[in-house]
Amino acid sequence: QVQLVESGGGLVQPGGSLRLVCASPAITFSGFAMSWYRQFPGKERELVATITNAGGVRTYADSVKGRFTISRDNGKDTVYLQMDNLKPEDTAVYYCNTNHAGLQWGRGTSVTVSS
Repeated sequence: QVQLVESGGGLVQPGGSLRLVCASPAITFSGFAMSWYRQFPGKERELVATITNAGGVRTYADSVKGRFTISRDNGKDTVYLQMDNLKPEDTAVYYCNTNHAGLQWGRGTSVTVSS
C-alpha cells in the first residue's frame, strides 16, 4: 500500500526555486514530526529538514539552512519543502517520511539543478 507520495521535482537552473509536496493516501500526518530527506547517487539518504507535528519547530541541515523552508498543512495531510537559491549540489532524489523514517518510503521526486 502506497503510504507516501512526493511530487514537485524537476529541472531548474542554479538560483532557481522549487516547491516539493508530500502527501499520503493512507496516513494522517498530524501525529508525526515529518522530515524531508535526499539521496545522492550511490549515497545513503540524508536528512534535510524536520518539522514537528504542530509545526512549531523546524530544523535544517547546515547545507540548506537559509535556503530551504519546510512547512505542513495538517488539514490536508501535506508537507512541503520550499527550495530557493538552488545549487547544483542540491541535485538529488528527495523523499519525505516521519522524523524516524518509520513509514514505507515513497518513490521520491527528482531534483536536478543545472544550467
